[in-house]
Amino acid sequence: MTAIEFSFHIGRVSKSLKPFAMKLTRDYEDANDLLQDTLLKAFTNRDKYTEGTNLKAWLYTIMKNTFITNYQKMVRKNTFIDTSDNLHYINSLESSTDNSAASAFALNDIENAVKSLDEAYRMPFVMYFRGFKYHEIADKLNIPIGTVKNRIHIARKELKDKLHMYAYWN
Repeated sequence: MTAIEFSFHIGRVSKSLKPFAMKLTRDYEDANDLLQDTLLKAFTNRDKYTEGTNLKAWLYTIMKNTFITNYQKMVRKNTFIDTSDNLHYINSLESSTDNSAASAFALNDIENAVKSLDEAYRMPFVMYFRGFKYHEIADKLNIPIGTVKNRIHIARKELKDKLHMYAYWN
C-alpha cells in the first residue's frame, strides 16, 4: 500500500477515533493530543500494518496503548522516592488540594439556566431530575404523559443550548 493510499484510509477512519479518545481522556485537549499521537505513530509505523487487516482495530489498539503508556508516565512522574531509611514510595498527589471555584461557577450557571426555563418546562424537568417517574409527574401536574415527555425533552434541549460552553468540560 502506498503512502497516499495509507493516508487516505487513515483519514477516513480517524474521525471515529475521536469519541474513543474522549472516552479515555475525558478532556477535549487531551483527546486531541492522544488522537494526534496515535496518527503520528500509525504513519511512522505504517510498514508494520498488514494490508487487508482491520485498520480501525489497529488504530484503536495504538490509541489504547498510547493512552496507557502516557498514563503510566504521568503516575511515575507524580511519584517520588523518599530517601529516608525506610525508602517509602509516596504519591505526591495525595497531599494536593483541589480548587473547586470552577465547579461553583458551573453550578451557578446551571442553576441560572434552569431558573430561566419557562415554568411549563421547568416543573416537569425538575421533578424528573429529582427522581419522579413520567406517570407520577403527569398525575401531579394533571397533564398527559406524552406532554410530560415532550416538555422534559424541550427543557433538556434548551439547557444544552444555554450551557454549550460546558460540553467538553470535566
